[in-house]
Amino acid sequence: MFQTTLVINRLLVRRYTKGDTMGLSNVLQSIKDAEESADAKIASSKEEAAKIIADARKEASEIIQSAQDGAVSSTVSTLDSARNKAGKEAEGVQAEGAKAVEGIQSSAGDRRAAAVQLVIDSLMSN
Repeated sequence: MFQTTLVINRLLVRRYTKGDTMGLSNVLQSIKDAEESADAKIASSKEEAAKIIADARKEASEIIQSAQDGAVSSTVSTLDSARNKAGKEAEGVQAEGAKAVEGIQSSAGDRRAAAVQLVIDSLMSN
């Protein structure tokens, strides 16, 4: 009678019956094929992992660049706002200064006439 044995290889599952004419070279070739297949899968997995890492680095770089661009944009916006505010304040100060100068000039004009009259009166009385 024949005895059946189940042989499990990584990728190859066969049923061998004692008395089959499978030689040692066939078993070794089967093992070698399975190891080569496993090595190919490992290499493929390493390539895929490297691609995933490269994609993640690229995405991280894009996120960092986007954040930097946003920071620059925010800084420019803040500076523009500050310039506008400072410009408005400067216009207000300039308007106040112009009014003060106008008041001084008006007052000086009124006093000039009085000063001229005082000088004339002083010269006439001597």
